[in-house]
Amino acid sequence: MTKTQQQTLQQQRAAHAWQQVETVAQSDKEYGPLVRSLPAMIQHDGLAPTLAFLKAKDKNKQNTHHWRAYEQLSDWVKSQISFEANSDDLLECLIKNNSTTYRHATTEALAYLSWLKRFVEAKGLGDGA
Repeated sequence: MTKTQQQTLQQQRAAHAWQQVETVAQSDKEYGPLVRSLPAMIQHDGLAPTLAFLKAKDKNKQNTHHWRAYEQLSDWVKSQISFEANSDDLLECLIKNNSTTYRHATTEALAYLSWLKRFVEAKGLGDGA
């Protein structure tokens, strides 16, 4: 991948992340801290366990900050990774695919979350601002 392609992908990540953060209300005080914690959770526990955590916290599909973070991350990763075993659910895709695809999805998730986290901080979501 050339530097130009990397920059383009970075710009795409940034644009998607910004669009997603723009949909979050300033009153959602829990979204920002959650998003800021996700990269560490993924690095410590893995992508699939982190996604399972997010889904477990929103059992009733109440559109909580956990659901929002899951959907945003899922939307991006699924748009960038070609899964052999395809599903509408990112967690299911990860479980049904090989370890190379899982690692690639993890790398992409962390790169995307870097932008999402920056924009959450820039908007002051959940930091008492």
